[in-house]
Amino acid sequence: MPESWRDAEANASASVAASDSSPGNGGGKGGGGGGGARGERAAASRVPFHKLFAFADKTDAALMLLGTLGAVANGAAMPFMTVLFGNLIDAFGGALGIHDVVNRVSMVSLEFIYLAIASAVASFVQVTCWMITGERQAARIRNLYLKTILRQEIAFFDKYTNTGEVVGRMSGDTVLIQDAMGEKVGKFIQLVVTFLGGFIVAFAQGWLLTLVMMATIPPLVVAGAVMSNVVAKMASLGQAAYAESSVVVEQTIGSIRTVASFTGEKQAVEKYSKSLKSAYKSGVREGLAAGLGMGTVMVLLFCGYSLGIWYGAKLILLKGYTGAKVMNVIFAVLTGSLALGQASPSMKAFAGGQAAAYKMFETINRKPEIDAYSTTGMKLDDIRGDIEFRDVYFSYPTRPDEQIFRGFSLSIPSGTTIALVGQSGSGKSTVISLIERFYDPQLGDVLIDGVNLKEFQLRWIRSKIGLVSQEPVLFAASIKENIAYGKDNATDQEIRAAAELANASKFIDKMPQGLDTSVGEHGTQLSGGQKQRIAIARAILKDPRILLLDEATSALDAESERIVQEALDRVMTNRTTVIVAHRLSTVRNADTIAVIHQGSLVEKGPHHELLKDPGGAYSQLIKLQEANRQDKSDRKGDSGARSGKQLSINQSASRSRRSSRDNSHHSFSVPFGMPLGIDIQDGSSDKLCDEMPQDVPLSRLASLNKPEIPVLILGSIASVISGVIFPIFAILLSNVIKAFYEPPHQLRRDSQFWSSMFLVFGAVYFLSLPVSSYLFSIAGCSLIKRIRLMTFEKVVNMEIEWFDHSENSSGAIGARLSADAAKVRGLVGDALQLVVQNTTTLIAGLVIAFVSNWELSLIILALIPLIGLNGWIQMKFIQGFSADAKMMYEEASQVANDAVSSIRTVVSFSAEEKVMDLYKKKCEGPLRTGIRTGIISGIGFGVSFFLLFGVYAASFYAGARLVEENKTTFPKVFRVFLALAMAAIGVSQSSTLTSDSSKAKSAVSSIFAIVDRKSRIDPSEDAGVTVETLHGNIEFQHVSFRYPTRPDVEIFRDLCLTIHSGKTVALVGESGSGKSTAISLLQRFYDPDVGHILLDGVDIQKFQLKWLRQQMGLVSQEPALFNDTIRSNIAYGKEGQATESEIIEAAKLANAHKFISSSHQVSFCSLVFAI
Repeated sequence: MPESWRDAEANASASVAASDSSPGNGGGKGGGGGGGARGERAAASRVPFHKLFAFADKTDAALMLLGTLGAVANGAAMPFMTVLFGNLIDAFGGALGIHDVVNRVSMVSLEFIYLAIASAVASFVQVTCWMITGERQAARIRNLYLKTILRQEIAFFDKYTNTGEVVGRMSGDTVLIQDAMGEKVGKFIQLVVTFLGGFIVAFAQGWLLTLVMMATIPPLVVAGAVMSNVVAKMASLGQAAYAESSVVVEQTIGSIRTVASFTGEKQAVEKYSKSLKSAYKSGVREGLAAGLGMGTVMVLLFCGYSLGIWYGAKLILLKGYTGAKVMNVIFAVLTGSLALGQASPSMKAFAGGQAAAYKMFETINRKPEIDAYSTTGMKLDDIRGDIEFRDVYFSYPTRPDEQIFRGFSLSIPSGTTIALVGQSGSGKSTVISLIERFYDPQLGDVLIDGVNLKEFQLRWIRSKIGLVSQEPVLFAASIKENIAYGKDNATDQEIRAAAELANASKFIDKMPQGLDTSVGEHGTQLSGGQKQRIAIARAILKDPRILLLDEATSALDAESERIVQEALDRVMTNRTTVIVAHRLSTVRNADTIAVIHQGSLVEKGPHHELLKDPGGAYSQLIKLQEANRQDKSDRKGDSGARSGKQLSINQSASRSRRSSRDNSHHSFSVPFGMPLGIDIQDGSSDKLCDEMPQDVPLSRLASLNKPEIPVLILGSIASVISGVIFPIFAILLSNVIKAFYEPPHQLRRDSQFWSSMFLVFGAVYFLSLPVSSYLFSIAGCSLIKRIRLMTFEKVVNMEIEWFDHSENSSGAIGARLSADAAKVRGLVGDALQLVVQNTTTLIAGLVIAFVSNWELSLIILALIPLIGLNGWIQMKFIQGFSADAKMMYEEASQVANDAVSSIRTVVSFSAEEKVMDLYKKKCEGPLRTGIRTGIISGIGFGVSFFLLFGVYAASFYAGARLVEENKTTFPKVFRVFLALAMAAIGVSQSSTLTSDSSKAKSAVSSIFAIVDRKSRIDPSEDAGVTVETLHGNIEFQHVSFRYPTRPDVEIFRDLCLTIHSGKTVALVGESGSGKSTAISLLQRFYDPDVGHILLDGVDIQKFQLKWLRQQMGLVSQEPALFNDTIRSNIAYGKEGQATESEIIEAAKLANAHKFISSSHQVSFCSLVFAI
């Protein structure tokens, strides 16, 4: 039938946009690298279709059964409608008299009403059940994927995945999987039933004509299959490319302070732009393939009509067929055949979902080599804590040819403290990783109390081991919840006792909310020393028999180190303690000091004994460290005299700078040494209300496609040609119906003419549709690329304060860029193809209808707005739901982002279940919203079908009355009806695209909320002063400052400080006193509320920001390195191209050249994730 035909073309065009909805498929750059290769493998690999439903439960099975029954009933409606349509033709053309026409048409119209009711109910059940079960199963897959990710051994994260890829898959690939197991399954079942029902009706009405027309089926099947495969392949390649861009976003936003400090915004944008180019090319090719495929399908349908008309006329003349029977067979065969063509968008969605599921299900079904959830293994009453490494051979999975340990042996008696010392890369931290069983040795054994570590139940043995790392990892929760990670069901008393032992009670009690104070994302509301003490309290609560300290105080300033060391000294009592230390002065009191060199134990003993051998390895290390400190001091003194152009802020001395990877750096102030009451309240709520996304006019979004205006004009011309074909179809078909009731000689002549006209218009459509699809794909993909790039460029130039809010975290921004930009294609870009085509169809249909009979046209036209109103109401409902769900899923994505980026901490504290509970809680809201959306959509589709068939009934009844009054003829009735049916279907498509358009509008608001926001401290602005020579005199003049997120907490009050050029000034004070805040203000991460900061007598706000930051070199407490080579990370410190000699010289000055060049394990080409 024409309406089915029209729907197929529209769905195919719309599916081009839908295919871009995920950037997540394919590997990222992380892990072992080769993300692009992994993406290509994923493109060629799919899971079997039935496996998509492997995680359905009994409720889902019931929903799928009901949805299938609804789809079967709905699918049967179309073949039955062809029977009614044939009866109408017979009523008009074969009636005995005018009154007989009215009576027979009235009966058929009543049958249309019955069909409308049945179809409405079936449609509601079909759409609602499949949408709900799709939402439920997708949520379950998300949960299982994250659960399995957290289950994997650490080597999996080194080799196969990274945070950006995990978030990309959970926010992107699950959308494709849900699309493949949701309402499109119901649609596919509906179309299969329509196909079968169409041919059953056709054979029943005229088997001979049906057999002849079946010649069009094999080409239709081949065309649909080829289109599905090609488009799915292009979509998968595009998803792999978007996965690469997700990694860029995660690394850039996650290390935004490093990016800002080194003015790397432009470099990040260029890298992101490069990753989008391949996705753009895949999208354009996908559009061309879809256009060619759909053009082929449609020309075959035109050929089917032509063949049916020509041969049907012969059967009327020779076999006694009636015109109604011929038209019934033609409609039934083409309706059934067209169902296969209409199935191509569903098949494309299935292919995309199968490809996306391949990597996710591969991970879900992956059995880890070291299973964090395993319940097998030995559990003892307790352990003493004896540790032994016995002839251990080990190399990291990412560098299997580079041996870390070769026959390494070490014994650590219970209750003693051993310090592991040695040069960088010697294998000290590897000892910690093997004790925690992050990895297993290739040969040899790691024993605890004489039992091989592999024989213990993993969760149990990890519960006996406490780990405190150099970079403390805190989760976005309260202090109490962070400490409670150390023990399940910990009481408040136990948590307070642990905080007391960790020297954390003092600063916690100063906070108005005490233990319930939120630490912020990555602990951003706390200073470095405070974070470390919380991490120690977490380890204390665990009450471990073995304590592992991996450079736990190396990143702290002297005062913080003293306080933390006191806490550690308390904790180490009566525990086996393994300390990895770089500064040898911190380990002199250890019972045993073990010197490790290139993976071998070269010396062992107490501090005083090792010093007795001046030529020993330990003595040499002490001398080397002292010489380095002296050399470093000399270089500092010389640097000021050598150059007045470079201001160097080196914080490795003060050790007070917190992680540049954090999303916020909030220090507590103790101005002039006087403690203040600290109120940690999020003062951002009012500001956030002001920055809530506002509705954006679509004209503004369309204006972003201005560079593609020539392309859009040409595409619009092609779409106009495609759109006008459908109303012309009404003229052709009404004339064919008239011809079938003409005398034989006239029938023979007219049937040949009209059948040839179908071929002509089929050829025109075949030429116009691929051109239109290709050109609008160029416009749509260009828009996606432009929006992503524009939004990302705006994000990286935001002031640092903007990133202090959880909704602007790396996970949330990554999810927003992944989904929002792609959803925009539901409104602009290649979606304009449908708008232009539908508009043309509407106008042409109205013209043809009114020219044929204006009275009947007015009657039908009065009923059509009801369909449009239904679509509009449905869209408004869903639009409200989708905005809420989007925000909630961003919060859930951030939970996953935090967990994967802190996987060692999660694993060490066996916190996998706590992470999963939090993730499930964050997903509950979006799931409820998805279910409501399914119900609203089901109601909308049911009402749409009821109104559509109701309009048919009313139209033909009104036409019969007009024929009875001699105001029109029956060919004109069909011409008016068919012309307006084409126009009505174009309008009613708003209900079928409601979900995409409502999501797109929400996405548009979200995107422009970022784009329209003016950065308060914008590094991209060129305005400002630059000077030829900078001496480096710094002065803080009466500076007062409060962090914008905590306006009630005063950090600086009338601070005055002068730092003379060439001098080294150390900022000291207890944790949270505001030392790092001074650095943040000097870097212009924030601006003071009152007062001025002068550089060579000029207020730093008057300098060009990019130039100002280029004059400073920042070394942070927790160094942020990018997932790239050592060479690239060092070169990041210079704008433009750094030469090899400059890189080597910088490495030498940083005392890094030796470990880079002398080790077989590391080189300048080594990726930093592997170090």
